[in-house]
Amino acid sequence: MRKTYPVADQSALQRSGTGLLANLRANWPGLLTLLAVVVATRAIWFGDPVADYDEQLYSFIGWRLQLGELPYVDWWDRKPFGLFAIFGLAHALFGPGPIAFQLAGALAAFAAGWLTYANARLIGGRLAATFAGAVTVMLLAAYGSYSGQSEVFFTPLLLAMVRLLAERDHPAFTRRAALAMVIGGLALQVKYTVLPHCLVLGLYALWIEHRRGADLVTLVKRALLFAALGLLPTILVGLIYLAAGGLDAFVFANFVSFFDRIPAQQGRWQSGYRILAGPVVILALGGIYAAFRMSPPRDWAVWRLFVLFFLAAIGSVFLPGTVYGYYFAGFAGPAALLAVPLFDSRAVLRVVFSLLVLAALAFLLNMPARYERSLDERREALSFASAIAPHVDARSNCLWLFDGPTSLYRMTGSCVPTRFVYPDHLNNALETEALGVDQTGEVARILATRPGAIVTAGRAVTPQNKRATALVKAALAENYRAIATAKMHNRTLTAWARRRD
Repeated sequence: MRKTYPVADQSALQRSGTGLLANLRANWPGLLTLLAVVVATRAIWFGDPVADYDEQLYSFIGWRLQLGELPYVDWWDRKPFGLFAIFGLAHALFGPGPIAFQLAGALAAFAAGWLTYANARLIGGRLAATFAGAVTVMLLAAYGSYSGQSEVFFTPLLLAMVRLLAERDHPAFTRRAALAMVIGGLALQVKYTVLPHCLVLGLYALWIEHRRGADLVTLVKRALLFAALGLLPTILVGLIYLAAGGLDAFVFANFVSFFDRIPAQQGRWQSGYRILAGPVVILALGGIYAAFRMSPPRDWAVWRLFVLFFLAAIGSVFLPGTVYGYYFAGFAGPAALLAVPLFDSRAVLRVVFSLLVLAALAFLLNMPARYERSLDERREALSFASAIAPHVDARSNCLWLFDGPTSLYRMTGSCVPTRFVYPDHLNNALETEALGVDQTGEVARILATRPGAIVTAGRAVTPQNKRATALVKAALAENYRAIATAKMHNRTLTAWARRRD
């Protein structure tokens, strides 16, 4: 039976459809430009199984979700469940290969660019908004989120929160704020370091409620509601683990191990980060200068929200005791929005300057060189996996990656001899007290299973557990022979096969 609607509902639907089409007609040049930037900055890594490090772990655990195996219980890591769910969904939709999560990352990058555009339109023109969206997409790639890092997945969620809260006079502001808090809770399930964003934007929503006339009792009720909605996704995940009998593993991995991990000696800052901070500082200071001296925002209140968003990003990026360079991708959206006044002008020279900013970012990305490196490294990885595969199997003769790309487990069809599938968890001295097991003891247990092959690296990325490393070196000298080497990410990997008895 054909469904009918009352006349009023039909009119509303028609207005909604007309509004959407009108919006697309008005903004299609910006949309297509952002799509082109996404393809230009990400497509070269499509299908690359070793494009980056962490994503290989997320992919492995997300893929194993389809087999009913759970993070923290069956495979250990401390990232939130939602991140693994994204990778699991990507693999369910697009297959088991790396292209699955790389396509998901490209869609997320496009969403981040478009939501930057939508926010920027509140204070600037379409051209300025297009520049801002392009900056977000390019900075994500420049700071390491070019394939499947977590930053590319939480950035559009945070931008959606900002967009919902930006229209402070909207008649449904409270409902929009509530939805923003739910979205913030989803962002927390991608990476817990977005907590400063959730707190700052939650307080901003309460401030707007106060400005709209809410009394103290109402503000307290809404604060409790916003907090509950923000925590809801994490609570639901906790209930899933409670029902599955894995609540202790969930609590330890998500909320205890983070504080047991020893901060790296570099701390939150090292001298090399000056170069990484350069584009962010230039965009932020340029946007502030332009706002007061060149192109005042069309809505100062919205621009001040963008300032708060940027300040929250500083808290988010530098929240962990150890900060890595790819964390700077968390500045992509906030820096781009703060710079909108810099891009918002009809003056030819200002447009030329905006184009030069994009050209500088394109130069930093150096896509031709990255493309060549990606091709070389995926060839190396395939050759390396082919050399290892005859020495391992899927049941008991396992490969063990003491140091190397996690994707080799699937590329070789090997079983995994430990639930600590990510090599860094067992070789990194900073993780010694943060795993819930004795790190050296787990290494000794794995070696006692006599893996069919072991992979090591000539240069460590992190401070190494000396006792664990000594055990591995002794086992290799006694029972293993080198069968292949590969160069990936400026490191030389060696595969060792067990000598025949």
